[in-house]
Amino acid sequence: MSTLSLLNLRKQFGDVIAVNDLTLNVGDGEFLCILGPSGCGKSTALRMIGGFEEPTSGDVKIDGQSVLRLPPNKRPTAMVFQKYTLWPHMRVYDNVAFGLRLRHLAKREIDRDVMQALDLVGLGTYAKRYPAQLSGGEQQRVALARALVLKPKILLLDEPFSSLDALLRVRLREELRTIQRRVNITAIFVTHDQEEALTLADRIAVMNKGNLEQLDKPSNLYAQPKTLFVADFIGAMNLIAGQAHGDVIQLGARTLPSPSGVRNGTVSIAIRPEDFMPSRTEATSAHTWPARIIQVADLGHYRKASATVEGVGTIKLYLSKATPVSEGDLLHVYPSRYLVYQDGQAPVEVNSNGIEVFAPPLPHA
Repeated sequence: MSTLSLLNLRKQFGDVIAVNDLTLNVGDGEFLCILGPSGCGKSTALRMIGGFEEPTSGDVKIDGQSVLRLPPNKRPTAMVFQKYTLWPHMRVYDNVAFGLRLRHLAKREIDRDVMQALDLVGLGTYAKRYPAQLSGGEQQRVALARALVLKPKILLLDEPFSSLDALLRVRLREELRTIQRRVNITAIFVTHDQEEALTLADRIAVMNKGNLEQLDKPSNLYAQPKTLFVADFIGAMNLIAGQAHGDVIQLGARTLPSPSGVRNGTVSIAIRPEDFMPSRTEATSAHTWPARIIQVADLGHYRKASATVEGVGTIKLYLSKATPVSEGDLLHVYPSRYLVYQDGQAPVEVNSNGIEVFAPPLPHA
């Protein structure tokens, strides 16, 4: 196992800053996902770790030692790319063995390590096949075996499953997590798929326009997004513009209590669809909203609905199967919890969870 440290890592292409002073530490055996939209700098950051891009400034340290002067083949890292990049004229065995042969290892040692790597990814009986005889998922497993056989300290993965179909992606990411834990290797995984990141990662680094927005556990990112970008990017979210006046936030014709620390002026309210609770009767509370259902999708264990609220607009709701609802129904809902953002940042008050979550009094049922 090994640790990785990125220190004020910066990459600039002409006038474009791809990665802006990125600093983070990855612990022994940790699985870190770098998540963000296209063009946010996540793949550039990974390529700087692997030595495929030279930083404009900053440092990359593995186990406390800078690796900036080392070329990719001399770094204690191995990369799994989005494209399999297998040699079509070589059998699976030879594709996996290629890097070991460059190290001039003995044939017996190569045989042992190659077969161990293929067994690890479930392809022990595929050694004599050619890449064209494999499915996309099997080819990606070969690419993973080719990286693992080098016994790197840090495993780098650049959107390795993005070209595969949805069901195969789910299966392979489960297999990858099992393999990573079995060999106990430190892994950095780049993806734009938030479900993939939330499923795989011990921690997630969310990037936006070259900047690190938040580094946190998946559960904290979902429940306690520190910036408006993270709130909007991670999971489904209702974002509603409002005006804070004293102890009240005005949302069109609706109001919510304003938490301490919020200045008068424009704010954004973030409410998860599952945090809109249905009221059994029309409550008199100002914080209960009459919502006209305009669309319902039955997703098995819950219902996903869209509704319009006068003066607020369209909102998304996740409702229990115990709440019967159809298009055209009038449902009374209230936000059981919400976050208030001002200037793109959440007003933070330290508590046991690290961030204040503001909720109005529950209306009478």
